[in-house]
Amino acid sequence: MPVALIRLSVRACGQPAHPSRPTWQHGCVTAATHSTLFPQVPDSADAVLEGLDPEQREVATALRGPVCVLAGAGTGKTRAITHRIAYGVRAGILQPSSVLAVTFTNRAAGEMRGRLRQLGAAGVQARTFHSAALRQLQYFWPKAIGGSLPRLVDRKIQLVADAAAACRVRLDRGELRDVTAEIEWSKVTQTVPADYALAVAKAGREAPRDPAEIAQLYSAYEDLKRGRGVIDFEDVLLLTVAVLQDRQDVAEQVRAQYQHFVVDEYQDVSPLQQRLLELWLGDRDDLCVVGDASQTIYSFTGATPDHLLDFRVRHPGATVVKLVRDYRSTPQVVHLANGLLAQARGRAADHRLELVSQRPSGPEPVYTEYTDEPAEAEGAARRIRELMGAGVPAAEIAILFRTNSQSETYEQALADAGVPYQLRGAERFFDRPEVRKAGSALRAAARFGGNDSLLDDAVDLPSQVRAVLSGEGWTPQPPAGSGAVRERWESLAALVNLAQDFAAARAGATLGDLVAELDERASAQHAPTVQGVTLASLHSAKGLEWDVVFLVGVAEGMMPITYAKTDEQIEEERRLLYVGVTRARERLHLSWALARSPGGRPNRRPSRFLQGLRPGSAASGGRPAAGGAGGVERGFRSGAVVDTAPRRVPRTPARCRVCGRTLTDAGEMKLMRCEDCPSDMDEGVYERLREWRAVQAGRSGQPAFCVFTDKTLMAIAESVPEDERELARIPGVGARKLNRYGADVLAICAGQDIAGVDEDG
Repeated sequence: MPVALIRLSVRACGQPAHPSRPTWQHGCVTAATHSTLFPQVPDSADAVLEGLDPEQREVATALRGPVCVLAGAGTGKTRAITHRIAYGVRAGILQPSSVLAVTFTNRAAGEMRGRLRQLGAAGVQARTFHSAALRQLQYFWPKAIGGSLPRLVDRKIQLVADAAAACRVRLDRGELRDVTAEIEWSKVTQTVPADYALAVAKAGREAPRDPAEIAQLYSAYEDLKRGRGVIDFEDVLLLTVAVLQDRQDVAEQVRAQYQHFVVDEYQDVSPLQQRLLELWLGDRDDLCVVGDASQTIYSFTGATPDHLLDFRVRHPGATVVKLVRDYRSTPQVVHLANGLLAQARGRAADHRLELVSQRPSGPEPVYTEYTDEPAEAEGAARRIRELMGAGVPAAEIAILFRTNSQSETYEQALADAGVPYQLRGAERFFDRPEVRKAGSALRAAARFGGNDSLLDDAVDLPSQVRAVLSGEGWTPQPPAGSGAVRERWESLAALVNLAQDFAAARAGATLGDLVAELDERASAQHAPTVQGVTLASLHSAKGLEWDVVFLVGVAEGMMPITYAKTDEQIEEERRLLYVGVTRARERLHLSWALARSPGGRPNRRPSRFLQGLRPGSAASGGRPAAGGAGGVERGFRSGAVVDTAPRRVPRTPARCRVCGRTLTDAGEMKLMRCEDCPSDMDEGVYERLREWRAVQAGRSGQPAFCVFTDKTLMAIAESVPEDERELARIPGVGARKLNRYGADVLAICAGQDIAGVDEDG
């Protein structure tokens, strides 16, 4: 199959433009996040509604009474609710200051604020539950409690460690994280220490240690907090709930401020957040909730879809709108997503929505089996290089995995292939030092640019920005490698690209106008796109999308994860895979490895969730969608394509060259010996190799491990190869590195001088 990205030349719902007034039937519906970068603010309330499909328009115009929006992945839910708020504001039905929109991440809240600003509804509050609660707590604490609000602890895990020490319980780092997670779960489910053991049993939750011991640690943790006069993240919600319950005057003041509530991702609400929402509402019902039970993937934190599924029970007169038109993904991707849920069981599955793609046909999902995990990572990196060579931007490609521990293998493979990448969950764009410094430079140039010789030859806004940022490290061509130097350049390049788009959208825009736009984006955390393949866990990928998605490690033991035992846990793992599949717009690659490491036993098998969906697997009976299939055309169906990429020849097990034990650890396999077996390393060769590696890393702008890892250098210094054949046998020295660095490494092993090492090192 040729590797190429399909670029749309038609409107998002697949219809050509129509000469008459644009309506949704004529193809002006846009995808959920594919809006113009700098759209014009609609000139009227009615203009806010233009381009919405019938169901989205129903959401936007249902401004009174309880409203429940069941929105499938890619159906434009954020578009629907932001247009709903904007329409209400622009029509004079809602006062901006009386609306509170809440969601679960700062990124989602920032995106919502940005969209509302673009729609002419800038005064609306869009916050996370915690952010909204903290503001209220800070304001009312002196009146309701007296004094100043206790300090918010920034490192909860250290307090847990101190509590364990006080209880004389030894916990390693992993156990500390587990106990901290149990304390967080207890608090969001409003469980006190004395009730922890009973609550765990009732919830069918598998505690990481003896429940009585965790209850003891939880109690000690709370005592320590009180003694030190600090509160934690969950206390913000608990204390806000307590103040609103105990002080009627405070509750009335909050309710007088906010009369209209919108809650996004309602399937992720915890019992504590639901209680806070009820207190905000009082006896009113001016509430709009949006969610999808099939995307409930955070139950381990206390989230439950029950509040979404029971909404009509609590509000019998509620308006319920189902969004099933998928504007994000091709029919092939949507078909796989629907197939995954067709095999699901449980209450959330009973209310699943069957998506209907509005996109043109695209390539079939590709399924690949590899012999081991390094081969899988190298295969993904190779395909990504091909896609980028065919014109796909790196920022439109993602590798998604089940656990963060899988990241390192893919980081190494991408670095080896020379592919830039960014880790999801890293520092926010506008908080990066280089971006803040660049903003200061642009602000100074806007103020004093007439006296700046740098701008003498700049004829327009983009050239002015390029001139200013050239002094901060931006160059027309990117630096080599994928280390810190490249990351800084990518940030500056994103600002250059933003300036070009801004100038194209607003003729005559000045540097001062751009600085004002950057300030507004920074306050909303509305960041421009940074070029680089995204590496992310499936949980952190929620709410994001890319043109091309690689779902890796889709094997039993990883998907579903080994510790998922109960039916409920298995079904949440299925939903997690569903979330991963629905992140892809056009191309989807699913892969798995038969063994963890080279030479390991090939005893893994593809995930049970792919049974009947991937070619060659027996079909299992699916069920019609109870929540959203009625009267809606079903998705496109056709046979899938199996990747025929060549597989590696199985290797013999790696054994320690000292004691003969079978090696399974990747680091030990590079050394070809156990970590604790005696080493015969040539210390002089090892130190010269490290000096040489530092020079190479500096020249290419890469981290040192991208040249060779420490373990590979140790293996070279232990074997001291005499020719390329011996060097190539060392794990970690592939063909590409042999061609690039082989001559230097062999020269160092032979005791020869390498030009440049002494001067640069």
